[in-house]
Amino acid sequence: MSAKRLLPALLLLAATAHAEKMSWLENDRIKLGVDLDLGGAITFLASTKDGANVINNYDLGRQVQLSFFSGPVPFEANGQKPAEHWRHIGWNPIQTGDDFKNASRILAHENDGKHIHLSCVPLQWPLNNVPGECTFDSWLELDGAVVKARARITNTRSDHTQYAARLQELPAVYANAAFPRVVSYTGTKPFTDEAFSVMPKSQTKHPWTLWTGTEGWAALLDDKDYGLGLVTPGRVHFTGGFAGKPGPNDTHGNSTGYLAGQGQEILDHNIEYEFRYELVLGTVQEIRERAATHRTPGTPAWIFSADRQGWHYQNAQDTGWPVKDHLQVLLEQDDPQLISPLTFWQAAEAPALVIDAAFHTSQKQGVVMLQPHGAKSYDPKTAATFPLVADGEFHRHVIPLSSIPAYSGAMVRLRIDPVGSGEAGAWMKVRSVRLAASPE
Repeated sequence: MSAKRLLPALLLLAATAHAEKMSWLENDRIKLGVDLDLGGAITFLASTKDGANVINNYDLGRQVQLSFFSGPVPFEANGQKPAEHWRHIGWNPIQTGDDFKNASRILAHENDGKHIHLSCVPLQWPLNNVPGECTFDSWLELDGAVVKARARITNTRSDHTQYAARLQELPAVYANAAFPRVVSYTGTKPFTDEAFSVMPKSQTKHPWTLWTGTEGWAALLDDKDYGLGLVTPGRVHFTGGFAGKPGPNDTHGNSTGYLAGQGQEILDHNIEYEFRYELVLGTVQEIRERAATHRTPGTPAWIFSADRQGWHYQNAQDTGWPVKDHLQVLLEQDDPQLISPLTFWQAAEAPALVIDAAFHTSQKQGVVMLQPHGAKSYDPKTAATFPLVADGEFHRHVIPLSSIPAYSGAMVRLRIDPVGSGEAGAWMKVRSVRLAASPE
């Protein structure tokens, strides 16, 4: 969500325009509250020791909530156009409501004292009372000082265009001004108790920055290293920052810290897209220890039997949702690219890349490119070509990455350029991609 949501507003109206109808979970460590008048967004999280709510509720763009993005950009509906400062947002349904203080509508709510399930129809943030052609579902439970969450968007859009991938907020997390330190671990030796880092402040008018948190967590802390942590199992891409001035733990204060897990995802017109996250209320050590329980052994591998596994494309499209057995990527535009999500591995642990794929093209050679840790993009020195078996049948294409002199140290992303130029009717079917200790 944009920093422009921090513009001065009618605070009391934003905070009290509805009569709160809450649903609660509580154990001996924390108390969690979701607002049934705001799409079931998380509006309350406190330690049972002091009962102090750490979640920011200045306006309907805060809270802990689901928020998704797609095209077109700008997005218009029902004859409405977004204000100029929202044109760049595009299609953006959010869980609580919209910029006009309309609240999203709950469809279902269950609470058995241990688990909460919520379903809502979200609203398009930049427009006035325009429902998203989708539903959001959230499943919440407590585990000590941890909120365990599963979330889903189900699209039923009338616009069937496959728009380019957009960065998603997985989820959006806003905490109060008492937690101004934005921290994460971004080094090359995750889970070895190396020191965490305070994230650099933005050098632009926009207060949020992006980083790769190689232990899969980020946090908003006070000066005693206590606060709210976001753990994103299987993800290392984050955005966040602090806007305003450090101050009291005021749930209705304008100053706020922000975090979001990030994923660059294609949201088809009919997709069911799920992700998991956890909120940890505690010390930075407790947050790191929780993240370590989600550490994935081995090197990255992606099996495309049911979804895109976080991959997206440049200059290409696939055949859409649902995904069954493999991705089929159309290679009809020049310079098509398949791009992995941000991840982390050591080159020494993965001397080989194995692509299980079928190609239908007259071209004979593909290219893989790698992004080193700390680099802003792919390093041409870590590129390698590989021969295509282009008979339309599945084959294991093995690329010996260890033969690339510059392939060393920590890596964070992979790109596959299956062909150099577009060709009518050309395609690639891919079952899996894996970084491997051996080609077997």
